[in-house]
Amino acid sequence: MESHQDTHHHIQIKDSYFVGRALLNFTSIFVSLGVFIFGFEQGLMSSLLTNTHFKNYYQNPTPFEIGTMIAILEIGALFSSFYAGKIGDVIGRRRTIRYGSFIFIVGGLIQGTSINIMNLGFGRLISGIAIGFLTTIIPCYQSEISPADDRGFYACLEFTGNIIGYSSSIWVDFAFSYIDNDLSWRSPLLLQCFIGSLLWLGSFVIVETPRWLLDHNHDIEGMIVISDLYGDGDVEDEEAIKEYRNIKESVLLARIEGGERSYQYLLQKYPKRLSIACFSQMFAQMNGINIISYYAPMIFESAGWVGRDAILMTGINSIIYIFSTIPPWYLVDEWGRKPLLLSGAILMGIPLFVIAYSLFLNNEYTPNTVVISVIITNAAFGYSWGPVPWLMSEVFPNSVRSKGAAISTATNWLFNFIVGEMTPILLDLIEWKTYLIPGTSCFISFLAVEFLFPETKGLSLEDMGSVFDDNSSVFSFHSGFGSNNEPSRSRSGSTSAINASAASIARSRSLMRPVASETSNLLNIGGSNNVMGSTSSITGVKSDYSGSSAISVEGILPSNTIPEEIEPPTFDIIYQYKLNEIEQNKKSNPISYLYNSIFPPKNNTDQENQLLNGN
Repeated sequence: MESHQDTHHHIQIKDSYFVGRALLNFTSIFVSLGVFIFGFEQGLMSSLLTNTHFKNYYQNPTPFEIGTMIAILEIGALFSSFYAGKIGDVIGRRRTIRYGSFIFIVGGLIQGTSINIMNLGFGRLISGIAIGFLTTIIPCYQSEISPADDRGFYACLEFTGNIIGYSSSIWVDFAFSYIDNDLSWRSPLLLQCFIGSLLWLGSFVIVETPRWLLDHNHDIEGMIVISDLYGDGDVEDEEAIKEYRNIKESVLLARIEGGERSYQYLLQKYPKRLSIACFSQMFAQMNGINIISYYAPMIFESAGWVGRDAILMTGINSIIYIFSTIPPWYLVDEWGRKPLLLSGAILMGIPLFVIAYSLFLNNEYTPNTVVISVIITNAAFGYSWGPVPWLMSEVFPNSVRSKGAAISTATNWLFNFIVGEMTPILLDLIEWKTYLIPGTSCFISFLAVEFLFPETKGLSLEDMGSVFDDNSSVFSFHSGFGSNNEPSRSRSGSTSAINASAASIARSRSLMRPVASETSNLLNIGGSNNVMGSTSSITGVKSDYSGSSAISVEGILPSNTIPEEIEPPTFDIIYQYKLNEIEQNKKSNPISYLYNSIFPPKNNTDQENQLLNGN
């Protein structure tokens, strides 16, 4: 087959109908259904707790029964989040989302057809397992497809989807409350199945993340997805090639370090990153948001709003909650993560103390004061402690990102469970004093962020180690090279190339030396003497394209040899791979196979034109 690289230079070869920003926007909005589901589940039950038919059917459950039924969802999510990290590494982010959405459909069906409070709780446990999968993997997915400068924007957009889900469930409950029978609460529960089905179907459409693909040696597929996301479908685009090199470089460095992916390795190697991700999720719950999310109608009832009015106030609060999630779309990448968390802690803490004091006074101003304070608290959370903790999976390196996200998400569910279980009990026992606990937590979280949290805005995922003391970043301040690819001074004050990581050396053109001629430019990386005097080599593995393989350096390169730049698969290799894929799809599709048997193509021109036009 003749080369098409000259004839079709910079032509689209794409897997998606959308490319570039359109693909990022479409994918981000669609996967937000996963967190929409979580928000919908949260708000749905909070309003049903005040539904007369619901309370009569379940024989007026006690505060303990309510707390357990609410909080058992977090138990399911807590345990499944650990497995989601492992499963996401093995089968990919996209398929994990698919399985999570299917489990959610099953949980919704059990809830909607429940016959007693235990049956309802079991359905919520199953839904919790699904939510554990989704809330662990979707933030990883979002981080891994988003460009560094806009990663915060897309994470915050995703959180807005969560709050739209929460608000939607409140208004769905309000609308169905006008039905004067058990359908008023069964119908909203069954509606979850429809939402889960949409996400399940969408998992067959969205792309897999390029970082997972390259980490699992699907280099050709990974390059195509990268070009779709960052190069408008052009596999020879310079930005796409640069992104490929950054990601593959990080993957290979992890393998040089041993390719370790266990939880034990994560705890030993990256304790500071893990503690920051976990603290952010812990404070997000302890600062009191789920007292409002799960029990807002009950709070409003205690302040004087009764029945459907309590749901109406909750619905109005939820709309303002949605609008509060929009400013961080733009502020999180401009101001940074820390300013949002610091200001949010203050703006949440003060209204919580006001709620406590107002309920203590219990005068004619209490109903309106509580509503206004709840709205301010919710809005402050919506622009700060709501979206930012879910963004913190960005701090983990690619090799352990899903496991780091799993532990931080499990932390969220653990404290979510504590808040959900204890809130109705505390409201019954100590009443207004309950709000002093989250109010105090808000001010503790302010101190934690101020003194413990680094700022990570604008850093690529591969360069995240530059703000942590674990020497794992390609351009870490501890590696010997800064972000401008120039040698930096060591702690002794002298410039040293020895301190540079292998990737930094490979990136520094001024230090380049030729490699052995038999080393392919498809994937070049090799071992040489490291800073400790030991040697290592990397063995290649089979690539996507059966006609080629990822070439490796077998054995040990001479000590004076430095590997050349990592190169992505060439246009010709990708082009041939896609042609083979089209042929295989035709054979596996019986209708297409029958059509081509009856009307065989005269030549490959039409097929090639279809591929090169990206259709």
